[in-house]
Amino acid sequence: MRILIVEDDSTIAHFIEKGLKEEGFAVDHVANGEDGLHMALTEPYDAAILDIMLPKLDGLTVLQRMRESGVATPVLILSAKRSVDDRVKGLQSGGDDYLTKPFAFTELVARIRALIRRSTGTANPTSLSAADLTIDLLTREVTRGAETIDLQPKEYALLEYLMHNKGRVVTKTMIIEHVWNYNFDPETNVVEARICRLRDKIDKDRDPKLIHTIRGAGYVLKKD
Repeated sequence: MRILIVEDDSTIAHFIEKGLKEEGFAVDHVANGEDGLHMALTEPYDAAILDIMLPKLDGLTVLQRMRESGVATPVLILSAKRSVDDRVKGLQSGGDDYLTKPFAFTELVARIRALIRRSTGTANPTSLSAADLTIDLLTREVTRGAETIDLQPKEYALLEYLMHNKGRVVTKTMIIEHVWNYNFDPETNVVEARICRLRDKIDKDRDPKLIHTIRGAGYVLKKD
C-alpha cells in the first residue's frame, strides 16, 4: 500500500513516515501544497495524509482541485485546527476523515487502514485469504494452515498487495509503485528477490502453490 504525506512540519512528517514504513507501507512525502497536488494528480496512491496549513497552496485548495480533477484517493486531513467548523469545512472540501494534532500514531494507522478498506470495498475488512493462507489485517499475522509465518515488513506489504489483487496479474512496476517509493529504481532486481523469499516462506513444501510468475507480464497470487 502506498501513502502520500503532504506536511510541512518535518518532525511530524518524519515521525509519520518512519511509523508507516515500519507498518509495511510505501511512503512519499512532500512539504508544500503545490508538490502535494502534483503528486496526487500524477501518481497512484491508496491514501493521502494532508495538512491544511501548507506553504504555496493550502490543503483545502489541494483537496478541492484533486476532486475537481476526478482523483478519488481517500484523504485523511491532519491538522492543528480543532473547531467543529474547521472539521466540517475539511470534510465538505473533499476530505474523507479528519484527525487533529496532537494525535496517537496507532489511531492514525487505524484510520488510514479503514479509509483504504472502504475505498477498495473489501468484503471482509479484517482479513484476506487464499486457499489456506490468511492475513489478519488488524494484527498483521500471517498463517498458512495452522502455521504462523514470520514476514519482514516489505515481505508483508508485498504479500498484502498480492492478496488484495488475488487472481489478477500485477506487473513489476505496479509492485514497485505500491510497495516501494515512486522514485525506486525499476531496473533493480529487488522485486524478484523479495518474491523469491516470499515463495520460500509461503509456498515451499506446501500445496497448492500460490505465488506464480507470469513470464513477460508479472506475478499473480492464485491456486495452481
